[in-house]
Amino acid sequence: MPGRAPLRLLILGAHPDDAEFHAGGLATIYRRREHLVKFVSLTNGAAGHHQRFGPELVAIRFAEAQRAAELIGAECDVWDYPDGELVPTLELRRQVIAEIRRYQPDLILTHRTNDYHPDHRAVGHVVRDACYMIGVPAIVPEVPVVARTPVVAYLPDRFTKPTPLAGDVVVDVSGEIETIVAMLACHESQVFEWLPFNLGIADQVPPDDAGRRRWLRDWFANYLRPAAERYRSELIRAYGPVRGSQVRYAEAFEISEYAAPLDAAMRERHFGFVGPDQ
Repeated sequence: MPGRAPLRLLILGAHPDDAEFHAGGLATIYRRREHLVKFVSLTNGAAGHHQRFGPELVAIRFAEAQRAAELIGAECDVWDYPDGELVPTLELRRQVIAEIRRYQPDLILTHRTNDYHPDHRAVGHVVRDACYMIGVPAIVPEVPVVARTPVVAYLPDRFTKPTPLAGDVVVDVSGEIETIVAMLACHESQVFEWLPFNLGIADQVPPDDAGRRRWLRDWFANYLRPAAERYRSELIRAYGPVRGSQVRYAEAFEISEYAAPLDAAMRERHFGFVGPDQ
């Protein structure tokens, strides 16, 4: 960005499509504002299909992840931990610490530790445990410590126990819905095959490309739309009564208390585009 270094957004997800599914709108906004974005999947996605498994699926999902990231000019990395078997080991924590130190993010997005998927919970645990250690030189000494502690926020979810996700930052992503769907459509093995099978709606997916894209847009819009109602008061507070009451699609993020606080200056720096006149 002219006159100021771009921000660096790092999304640490469990699976190759988690970043796009949960924060594709924010990632798109960041890239449009010429900030840097990197998607990291801590597992290789090898268990995410009902017919393909192992190295074949790993290669497919890696290629899908690369295509999705390329749509917005983001970086992408897929680690080789086994899908469905991720645990928050010291080895994984060290790798996450090294990744954060090398990328030097201003903002990190990751899963909460209460989630339906054990891989998501494992990522949430390991990132939380890494937050303090990224500033301890004796831990992973081969990689220099971060110059500043990043803000860490949790990706949107709908879980309510022990507590629901707080909408500390709620972003209107109505204008990004087409880009989000385009990124998700790159994950063909997931959105057109595995997820419909898993949800018992495989018979609803049209056979042709154009039909599948329309179906995916409708399905994802229906999935995302309730977030705007759930966080309507936060949207009105952020965008004002006129725009806030009209937002159709939103992504909500909870700020972690284990990393840098989101004070007024940080909020303006990271989310200055959120507001009635933006």
